Amino acid sequence: MKMTSYWLDTATPFASGAQGGPQGTADVAVVGAGFTGLSAALALARKGAKVVVLEADRVAGAASGRNGGMCNNGFAQDYAGMCARLGTERANMLYRAFDAGVDLVETIVAREGIDCHFGRVGKLKLAAKPEHYDKIARSQELLAREVDPQTRMVPRSEMRAEIGSDRYFGGMLYEKSANMHMGMFGQGLAEAAARHGAIIHEHNPLVRIRRTAGQAHELTTPHGSVRASQVLLATGTSATGPLGWFRRRIVPVGAYLIATEPLSTEQLDRLTPRRRNTTDTRHFVNYFRTSPDNRLIFGGRARFSGRSDPSADAKSGIILRRSMVEVFPELADARIDYCWGGMVDMTRDRLPRAGERDGLFYSMGYSGHGTHMATYMGAIMAEVLDGRADLNPWRDFDWPAIPGHFGKPWFLPFVGAYYRFKDLVE
Repeated sequence: MKMTSYWLDTATPFASGAQGGPQGTADVAVVGAGFTGLSAALALARKGAKVVVLEADRVAGAASGRNGGMCNNGFAQDYAGMCARLGTERANMLYRAFDAGVDLVETIVAREGIDCHFGRVGKLKLAAKPEHYDKIARSQELLAREVDPQTRMVPRSEMRAEIGSDRYFGGMLYEKSANMHMGMFGQGLAEAAARHGAIIHEHNPLVRIRRTAGQAHELTTPHGSVRASQVLLATGTSATGPLGWFRRRIVPVGAYLIATEPLSTEQLDRLTPRRRNTTDTRHFVNYFRTSPDNRLIFGGRARFSGRSDPSADAKSGIILRRSMVEVFPELADARIDYCWGGMVDMTRDRLPRAGERDGLFYSMGYSGHGTHMATYMGAIMAEVLDGRADLNPWRDFDWPAIPGHFGKPWFLPFVGAYYRFKDLVE
């Protein structure tokens, strides 16, 4: 079993990075080479800007290359609840932004010729309890009427056409959702940005940032420095660099995954006949999909921990395997070939944040729905840097610090205990 991301292990590594450290000047410096930073770099380079990207590790090596591989439209939250909180008009505007993110990923894949197995497979949200089905059915009725008629309910009597398990009580189908090979997309996005002129420096963590004049800053890594007229922070859960203001507003939550050995087509036809992206309604959520080479990729929160390393990931892998077998008993003897984890940058309300602070532009906090929203917001922030702040769907959201949070999420075990209790009683 490999303790590394299946996506990163099975993708051709990025080969067009700049050698050494940054130097000279740039129109825009982008901090972070995940989907947000790479999408922004691609969009800016296509506009003719001189773009330098600084990445602490490797291209798409953090959340962008260690996630569940889904490109789902729709909110993490209940749609009806979002309407009650924000108003239907604003909720619909945000919902359409998530739709636009999936569309943009599809457009970039086609335009740049990225071979990443993109497909509109749909997302199935499964009711873990009978009362959960009733709740999502009420939300779906409102959702279909207001903004997304390409959703529908799947009653328990029809579940065998969708999933080979008796664990669930029906579900809701989002037909516009897609999936892809995340490693191939990340590396392809980086190659596309470099091909259009972006200069990408891997293994160059930001260690200092100093304002020089106006919005211009000097950014320093252990290997060099660059002066940029504008800066975009696309760092998500980064624990390095002088970014304490942002760190106090984001909680890094571990997301863990396992991937089975390749399964037969006949077996997958029994387990997941339509090859959907699938997630459930629990607070300790589980989600799964198939890979291009017929593995079942099964993920979830497993544990509320602020760290991801081989030891922590292995413990989570044991929990995930148990959950996988509860859903699919016939996989009890399936070999697990990959086990990995990574940090998801969670905000308090599970909605992204993007804008400008003290001359620094930023977009982050995708809260587990970042594949397409990160790609979308990278392109949007390229427009914001060009003077189109009105295009930012998150421009009017305030972002207070999380009380008691000064960098290390000491409170995560208590959050985990709270959600375990809620799963028992709700």
